[in-house]
Amino acid sequence: MSEHGLAREPADDDEPRARDPRPVVDRTELTPPSEVAREALNRAKAAARAKGLRPGSPARRSPLAEPRKDQGKGPNARDPQLMSDVVGRLLRDKGWTAEVSVGGVVGRWREIVGAQVADHCTPETFEDKVLVVRTDSTAWATQVRLLVPTLLRRLAEEVGEGVVEQVTVLGPSGPSFRRGRRTVRGPGPGDTYG
Repeated sequence: MSEHGLAREPADDDEPRARDPRPVVDRTELTPPSEVAREALNRAKAAARAKGLRPGSPARRSPLAEPRKDQGKGPNARDPQLMSDVVGRLLRDKGWTAEVSVGGVVGRWREIVGAQVADHCTPETFEDKVLVVRTDSTAWATQVRLLVPTLLRRLAEEVGEGVVEQVTVLGPSGPSFRRGRRTVRGPGPGDTYG
């Protein structure tokens, strides 16, 4: 009985076989690598032909495709473009020019309104042609309200006529005295904010 529990049939000769000293490659017949690659390529081409593809031939253009524009002299759509031109075209196509120009004004707020006004007044939002500005005191809110016509004229020079039609001036926002889960309604703080 063998070590795996199966009965072993007695061999014709119980002598150990002589080991062949030749390498495995010499003892077996292997297909050369170049022949294996050629057969794989032929199989891939046959599979492509079965799908209707033509491997190895130049691509055919569809009759519905646009004619090639890169033939001829002069600039065309495939030439490199300046970044400013591309971004400008994107802004025009999406209708973002007014918002971006007002954003530029907000970025240059100190130059446009002057250092003294910019120290006490900051732009908050711009929606529907209305620029909302917040001041740091009620006195500056009154002062900026008096300067609104001048501010509108200056903004029209910077971003164009009709982009900003109204400027809303807000005073400072007061602190919130609501603390905790339960609050009592009442007149609020004695001081005025705004």
